[in-house]
Amino acid sequence: MAGTFEVFVDEESRYRFRLKSPDGSVIAISTAFEDKSAAVAGIAAARECAGMGLVTDLCPAASVRNPAPVARPNVLPPVCDDRHRASDGFRTRARELRRAAAAPRWTGAA
Repeated sequence: MAGTFEVFVDEESRYRFRLKSPDGSVIAISTAFEDKSAAVAGIAAARECAGMGLVTDLCPAASVRNPAPVARPNVLPPVCDDRHRASDGFRTRARELRRAAAAPRWTGAA
């Protein structure tokens, strides 16, 4: 099960959203928004950026330990010829389906 976004009104009567994990713990809380539509746009932006977000390590170098080596299975290199390439129409349709799945879904509780 995926996490859920909740839109709520904070103490200053401004809209915010929080991301909750499947077990109910709060993972993130947004900044304040003027109206509900701006909060929904913030959720859409968070959904789009979260999957592609880069990780930046801001820890000092002295605190990083060398991890134990991990055994990796032998993986064959991808075949790079045209007969294995998917058509552009397939990729376009898949992109449209991902965008539709990322659209805001209201539960009616707000």
